[in-house]
Formats: sequence, C-alpha cells, structure tokens
Amino acid sequence: MSGTVARAAGVWIVLLAAVAMAQDDAARRQLMPKGKLRVGLNYGNQLLVGRDRAQPQGVAIDLARELARRLGTEPVFVGYATPGEVSEGVEKDWDVSFIAADPDRAQAIAFTPPYLEIDATYLVPASSSVRMVGDMDRAGARIATGATSAYTLVLKRELKQAQLVLVANDAALAALQGGTVDAIAGLRFALLQTASRIPGSRVLPDNFTRAQQAVAVPKANGAALAYLSAFVADVKRSGFVAAAIAKTGLEGATVAPTNGS
Repeated sequence: MSGTVARAAGVWIVLLAAVAMAQDDAARRQLMPKGKLRVGLNYGNQLLVGRDRAQPQGVAIDLARELARRLGTEPVFVGYATPGEVSEGVEKDWDVSFIAADPDRAQAIAFTPPYLEIDATYLVPASSSVRMVGDMDRAGARIATGATSAYTLVLKRELKQAQLVLVANDAALAALQGGTVDAIAGLRFALLQTASRIPGSRVLPDNFTRAQQAVAVPKANGAALAYLSAFVADVKRSGFVAAAIAKTGLEGATVAPTNGS
C-alpha cells in the first residue's frame, strides 16, 4: 500500500469513527432526554416483568438492566397495568419500553425486530368440542380477551364469525366458568396457569398468533431505534435472551428468529 493510499484509508477510518460516535451520542440523547433511562413496563405480562412491582423480575427487566448497564446508567421503571396503557405513555412517561409489536400501535411508536415470541392460543372448558384454534371461529362463539392486548388486535383483524368479549384479565376466568363465553384468548403461559384452576379445561395445542415482543421508542427517535435494534441482535446472538426466558420457568416463549434464519 502506497503512502497516499494509506493516508486516505486512515482518513476514512477517522471519519467512520467520528460518524459512529455522533450516532451513539444521538441515540443516548434520545434514550435519556431527561438524563435517566425511563423504561415503560407492562405488569400484565408475568413473563416480562413478574407480578411484584416492588421487586420486578422477568425477561424485560433483565434486558432493561443490561441496556442501562451498557449506557452507564440505571433504569427507572414506569409500570402500567396493560399494554394499551404503555402505548399511551409514549414520550410522556417513558423513552423506551418493552411491549408486543403490532401495526395498530405503529402510529406513534417504532419497534425493533422482536427479541422473543410468545404463543397466543385459547383455553376451553372440559365440555368444549373445540380441538384446534381454527375450530373457534364460528358463528355464535364468544371469546373472552383483554381489551388492549396485542393478540386481541390480531383477533379483531382476523376473526370472521366469532365474537370477542373484551374483559379485564381477572374477569375472563369468571366468564368462562359462568358460561357467558366459550373460550379465553391469551398467552400460553398465562392460560396454563388459569387452566389449573378449572378442572378438565384445556389449552389448545396450536396458536392463532405468536406475539412478538420488541423494544419500543417514540416514532421520531431513529437514532435510538438503530441503537436498540443492534442491542436486540446482540442479546439474541449471545444467548442472553434465551437465559432470561429460562429463568422465568414459564412455557410458550422462545427467542425470536433472526430475519433470514
């Protein structure tokens, strides 16, 4: 390599390093505009954050703490009862959040590629003739589901005949036991827990969707989105996400595949 070529290569390396630093600085400003990493959490998802707000633990908690470690700060958790409330808190209360990606939420929120997927399926009582998910979409069928869950948004788009009955999570069990609905839609790990309280009930073996959990930022924060997308790719590749899922001991969640794999 001649001296001229070597000098040109050196200049490019310096320029690329400067661009990378500028991008990193921009991402940090967008992720921590108030000097703290404010993280929006959905306490309705036990796999992501557990049930104890005083001592939160779960996949999203582990990821938030790892993200904060890399940024040289501590996370400030902002909790919500439902994913819909998380969506409404964008920019007002949080700068990054961990919720399911869905096109109906994409007006104000941008999502990274998913870091994990969770089966969404149905719980049916012992008396039900339904054996597979496809059997549920029939005239007269009533399905209890959470009003703002990502899987509910999917069902609203895809069901042709069955009727959705929007209820709070704690009301779905009573509705099924009382016979006012024919099934409960939900995430597999949660339905398995509910099934243990209803003798003879069954969680269907297949799913109507796989809820893709992603990291979210306000729509305009492109630098933060690029930074977080690289972060998600790294924690999936390193086995961090798989280890976090295993720690929960819950069923129905897997590391999201990488595009092209």
